[in-house]
Amino acid sequence: MPVPVRVRFAPSPTGNLHVGGLRTALYNWLFARHHGGKFILRIEDTDVSRSTDESIEEILDAMQWLGLDWDEGPHRQMERQELYKEKVEFLLRAGKAYRCYCTPEDLDRRRQEAQKKGLKPKYDGTCRNRDDQPEGIPFVIRFKSPLDGTVTIHDLLRGQIAFDNQEMDDLIIQRTDGTPTYNFVVVIDDADMGITHVIRGDDHLSNTPRQALLYEALEVPQPKFAHISMILGADKSRLSKRHGATSVLAYRDMGYLPGALINYLVRLGWSHGDQEIFTREELIQHFSLENITTSAAVFNPEKLLWINQEYIKNTPPLELAPHWEPILVKQGVLSEGHGLSIEEIARPIPSLNQRAQTLVEMAHKAEFYFCVWTVDGGSIGSGTKDVNINVPLHEIKIKGHPPSVSAGLKFDEKARAKFLTPETKPLLQLLVSKLANLKDFSEPTLETTFKEIIEQEGIKLGKLAQPVRIALTGKKESPGIYEVVLLLGKKTTLARLNNAIDWIDSL
Repeated sequence: MPVPVRVRFAPSPTGNLHVGGLRTALYNWLFARHHGGKFILRIEDTDVSRSTDESIEEILDAMQWLGLDWDEGPHRQMERQELYKEKVEFLLRAGKAYRCYCTPEDLDRRRQEAQKKGLKPKYDGTCRNRDDQPEGIPFVIRFKSPLDGTVTIHDLLRGQIAFDNQEMDDLIIQRTDGTPTYNFVVVIDDADMGITHVIRGDDHLSNTPRQALLYEALEVPQPKFAHISMILGADKSRLSKRHGATSVLAYRDMGYLPGALINYLVRLGWSHGDQEIFTREELIQHFSLENITTSAAVFNPEKLLWINQEYIKNTPPLELAPHWEPILVKQGVLSEGHGLSIEEIARPIPSLNQRAQTLVEMAHKAEFYFCVWTVDGGSIGSGTKDVNINVPLHEIKIKGHPPSVSAGLKFDEKARAKFLTPETKPLLQLLVSKLANLKDFSEPTLETTFKEIIEQEGIKLGKLAQPVRIALTGKKESPGIYEVVLLLGKKTTLARLNNAIDWIDSL
């Protein structure tokens, strides 16, 4: 009976989770889900001076936003110190580790001497066979690495890789302060947690022979290894912020959907035929290590943007709205505690999502819909609802604003000056009178109404539609004019048109 798959993602909490680490987490998560196995989250915080609780929270938030759920954890290495100490003692008793009393100054001097002689600057084994244990002198504990022979690793992606033991020195496994080192504890944790497959970046490949020797010395099973390629920038250098690489949660704040980011990163080094867009279920179904390439992947921000646009276009509005709502708040389009339901937030999405590349872009395009009129700070109406009040909205004097100007609607001032003029005022007044008398407020009746006016006045549609667009949205570009009118509703449409007329009168 095959051993159930158990994989892990083990980030160090010394900063933000970036796209390279996310892709590693993603490959492990998909491998576990494809095989019906377990995905374990382990926080590798042995670097006490650099690890922070804030980084841990950021990692957890990013994983949760992306929906990469874990089956066990998060485990923290600093909570497992007793186990590490037991393993150190085991190696000392077995003669596979030893105390090293060499000072940093001694080590630096010997390294420099070795380099002058053209030798590899590795530890020279001064304390390797030392029997005494002087009191009061700081020491580290080193692993007694074999002096000759080779260690061979079978990598699931790269095949057999042999390493010469003479190239490796005696690894420090415990520092002078008693804390263990990375290469030591990762072996103990993987063995203790029953990890069957270690899927990680190829920057760890040089650590693998050391770890293989430690598995053997600790007398525990060795997992299978798969080292995935690095992600490079367009200039083929290691991915960094100058290539647009930011923390995972920064992509959330920039208006990327979690599914789009996952879809893009999976395809950086993995393929399934020519398919570009995948559902999460399809990724789980098709994912396999056999289809991962070992060549470095190049990060392409434009491709990520295209995939995000595809996701925005094809995600049902009620599914998109929960992702959009915090963006609307962060961008100031909606206030905290706005009180709108997901259904109300989703309502304008079909008119906005076909051309938006990010949720931030879509939020700015929706400002005309969500803005409100205020009187002394109190909300009296918005694009989402008709509000019954005793005074027409266009007659309300708004505190801190010129008479009859919407406090919430932001105008392109050049467009307003160009299109809301004494010449367009009669057209707006005519439209107000016709819309006010409409019983059936629908797209066919709106289209008929607009056609009647342009035929009556002998003008083209743009001469009427553009001033109306500015009056209703504040901008030169918007969804179709009939869509805008229907989204805002009759009362709000009439109020904004009357506000525009009043603004023209105030010139």
